[in-house]
Amino acid sequence: MSADADAELRRLRWRCRRGMRELDQLLLRYLDRCWAAADDAERSVFLRLLDSEDDRLWRWFMGREAPQDAQLAGLVARVLDLPP
Repeated sequence: MSADADAELRRLRWRCRRGMRELDQLLLRYLDRCWAAADDAERSVFLRLLDSEDDRLWRWFMGREAPQDAQLAGLVARVLDLPP
């Protein structure tokens, strides 16, 4: 892994820390298992997901609300399908 990629991964790991253990685990699970193999389009969607407010992320991941954006909805579903 290049130094730039390693630095980017550290920045993303920090952005995945939301202060809510359940959200942290879900976002870090995706980062650890899927980020390296994701194409640029999926990475872009993940970055948009990280820009979302914590309370909205919580509602999406708990199934209380669905994202209006189909790409975000697809990524939320993918994250939820990852094994613990």
